[in-house]
Amino acid sequence: MPHDDKTARQCIVSGETHPVSEMVRFVVGPDEEIVADVAGRLPGRGLWLSAKRDMIETAAAKRLFSKAAHRPVRVSETLADTVSELLKRRCLDTLGLARRAGLTAVGADKVRAQAASGQTAVLVEAADGSKGERDKMVACARGAKVVDVFNRHEIGAALGRDEAVHVGLTSGGLTTVFLTEVARYDGVRSRSVVP
Repeated sequence: MPHDDKTARQCIVSGETHPVSEMVRFVVGPDEEIVADVAGRLPGRGLWLSAKRDMIETAAAKRLFSKAAHRPVRVSETLADTVSELLKRRCLDTLGLARRAGLTAVGADKVRAQAASGQTAVLVEAADGSKGERDKMVACARGAKVVDVFNRHEIGAALGRDEAVHVGLTSGGLTTVFLTEVARYDGVRSRSVVP
């Protein structure tokens, strides 16, 4: 997001103030429909929500977008799902950028070697990978933050492969952005759908 962590906004549902890195911005589009601005770049007055699925659903159900915008607006019935997909795409795009920046190790052997050198800051494990193998990899990368909200095909596509189960990320700006986006996605994603 273009804002730094010092910038905070108030959630239109809870009234709580949070850093923008923990929120999702919405704007009213030209057709008076609420548009999710997950990148924080669209023109218009921002309407902010905590990055939690229930906040989006509550704002839509209680017509809080209209109240905050001071005019009637339309809200898609699938707004929460749309936001979830947009945030997932941002996460996976950032993972792809991290690969191009040389911050990733992909595959069990390469991730083990990276972890043995103490360079693994984040371990991305496919949610549909073998639990036993995932547990072994987590044990190898002690102290690394573990992300397990994507499946092997989603991770692979982000990295230019058919699939990937184990990915290690070294420290860097893109790794920090990735973790921020994953936290937002994890708050908004549907728990009833297996990744």
